[in-house]
Order: sequence, then C-alpha cells, then structure tokens
Amino acid sequence: MQQASMSKADDEEMLLQQPWQRERQIIARLSSLNYRTGEIGSYLHNIACGVSELIAVDWTVVTFCQEGFETILASSLEMSEDTPRVYALHGRLIATVLQIGRTLAVEDAVANPEYGKPAPGYRAYLGIPLQTTEGQVFGTVCSFHRQAREFTKEEIQIVELFAERAATAIDHYHLYQQQCQFNHILETEVEKRTAELQAAQAKLLEQERLAAIGEFAAMIVHEIRNPLTTMIMGLKYFKKTVLTEAAFERLSLALSEASRLENLLSEILLYAKPQVLQLCELDVNEFICELLMPICEMPEALSRQIEFIPALPSVKILGDKDKLKQVFINIVRNACEAVSAGDAIKWEVDSSSFDKICINVCNGGEPIPSEVLSKLTQPFFSTKPSGTGLGLAISKRIVNAHGGELSIESDTMTGTKVSVQLPVVGLGSL
Repeated sequence: MQQASMSKADDEEMLLQQPWQRERQIIARLSSLNYRTGEIGSYLHNIACGVSELIAVDWTVVTFCQEGFETILASSLEMSEDTPRVYALHGRLIATVLQIGRTLAVEDAVANPEYGKPAPGYRAYLGIPLQTTEGQVFGTVCSFHRQAREFTKEEIQIVELFAERAATAIDHYHLYQQQCQFNHILETEVEKRTAELQAAQAKLLEQERLAAIGEFAAMIVHEIRNPLTTMIMGLKYFKKTVLTEAAFERLSLALSEASRLENLLSEILLYAKPQVLQLCELDVNEFICELLMPICEMPEALSRQIEFIPALPSVKILGDKDKLKQVFINIVRNACEAVSAGDAIKWEVDSSSFDKICINVCNGGEPIPSEVLSKLTQPFFSTKPSGTGLGLAISKRIVNAHGGELSIESDTMTGTKVSVQLPVVGLGSL
C-alpha cells in the first residue's frame, strides 16, 4: 500500500511540475525522436514510451486499424512473443475513436461502459486518432491507466502532438513501401525489356550472319555447280559407249556421287538463304489431308500405315503452304525410315491449347539416344549413311520463321515423337 501511495504521490508531483519544466521534457522527447525511412518500429516505440512518461500512464500503444481489426505496432511495455498483437475492434474503446474520428478521454471506462471495453485490468483511457493528410483515420495512439483518472487538456495536447508525429511517420513509411514496390516492379520490367531487346538484337545479328552466309553459300554453290554439271554431262556421255562391267560399275558410282553432291549443294543453298514466307490462311486438317496422298506414294512410305488423327474442331494457321509441305514430307519420311514394313505412323493434330496448335508425328521405332537427340536439328549432322544432315535443320528454320517451335522426344515406351507447334489464327471447318 505504501508503494502504491508513493507512486500516486510521484504522479501528482509530476503533474504539478512547473509548465516550463514540462515543456522542456516534451521538447527533449520530441528532439530524441529520429525517424529514418524504413526503420519505423523503434521510432513508434519511442513515441509510446514518451507518451507514457510525459502523462504518467501505465501503458501506451500505437495501433494500425484495418478491416475491423487493430494491430499493435508499438508498445511502451514489453510484450512477450505469446501475447497476441492483433485484436478485433468490436465493442472496444478504440472502435469508438475510429468511429467519431477525434480524441476520446474516459476517466473510468469500467464505470462508464457505453464507450466500449478497455484492455483487461485498466480503467482510464485516452485515445488519439492517427490520420492521413486527407483526414482518413487509420490507427490510434492509446493510453491506459490501471486506476481511474482524469486527463487534463494539456495532457491531451501532448499526446495529440506525439500522435501527429506517429501518423506522419506511418504515412511516410507506407509511401516508402509503395515506392520500394514500384521500384521493384520497374526494375523487373526493365530487366524484362532488356532481355527482350537483347533477344531481338541477337536475332537481328543471327539474321545478318545467315544473310552473309547465304550470299557466300550462293556464290560457292554457283562456282561448284557449273563444273559439276559439265562433269555429269561427260559421265552420262560415256554411258552410251561399250564398257566393261567393272568400268560400268565405276561410272555408275561416279554418277551416283555426283548426283548426291548436286543434291547437297541444293540443300546448302536452301538452308543458307533467308526464309521468305508467302503466307496464307490454312485449315490444318485440310492441309494435311491434301498432303497425305503424295506422302503415302513416297518409296519410304510404301508398306507403312500412316494414321491421321485430325483436330476437332479444326483450326486455321497463317503459313507458307509449300514450305510447310517440305517440313512435313521430311518429318514423315524420317518416321517411315525408322520403322519396319507394316508398322504404323501416327500423325496427330492437337488443338487443346487456346493460342497454338501442335502437330505430332509419332513412330514406334528404336529410341534415339539422348546424346544423338540433341544434335538432330544441327546442320550437317545425320544418322543416315547417305544423309546430308540438313533436312531437319531446314525444317526447324522454316518452323521458326512461322513463329513456331520444332521439338523431338524419344523413349523406349512411346518411341519417337516430332512435334511442330504453330500459332493459331482461328477455327477452321468442322
């Protein structure tokens, strides 16, 4: 009891201090507040402690209120980790402060419950609203005292002064967080645009490089093809003469190799020159149906079953009809060569995606080793003894020029699948 009376005497002595002494204390407290952007916790804690000391109350908190709940941002008393920091506003004194939007001082909230319930164990209450510059209330500075007591006009002004500092700091903090978030979004967008620019620049450099290679290849092919044509004409002339069997075999081999060299030169020229597309709208199902007959008559496709599974409904693409024919003739020919007579090739159109169509050519042949699979679309790489290694490389360039992708998968269970993905422009006929 003696300790309690001493505490009460100390409070009364503090309240009876000379005005100039109180002012010095207030100025000292305000001067000690040092808010730096992003470090708001300690700043609000100093405000809570300063208010409790200057008006001699047991507990002061700074709260942030939103959607019917208050969050304690700072407290003059140490709060354990188990103590909740979020409370519902319903029926509490702080709800009244938020509702009226001005200061609320209650001498004894237990005896006068019409303003709301105080914190358990406390009777006197002083609540100051925190407001934005537009006047929107978003929190409070609340002071509690265990004993009933009256708050003087001077004390209320002191707390209002600190509440103004707290509101400004919280407002600036939120602006700082918004600025940080905006900066992060801006940095992400800059990185994205930079990556797109680098990709476009790399694509432009690649186009320039291919154009230069194309010009050089065209010159080389022209220089080789002229003498090669003369040589082939000479070899064919000798076929008209009477030759021994051994000489005829050598002549046939020379003609065969000359013809293979001529085909290689044509493919080099086709690969090197830029892909200039003659685009038109194509119904995918109709396009493949037209292509099925000439493909089935290819020597590689004889005795193979080609099963076509159309898209339902069909879709339309923008494509160069002749170049896409070249792509699928090459893909289906490779699939036919990978299986035995009587085996089936599945040619399927998958239109399940909204913005692209996937055309798959599948065969159940021997799986392709992973180290080979990654090289199949590289120029001049071939697993065939007489292959040029340019068929899939040219096909990939044509598909890429259409804004699509060519991919190859192969495993023991399903065999090999070559997929061509192309952008969709609309629905086709049913």
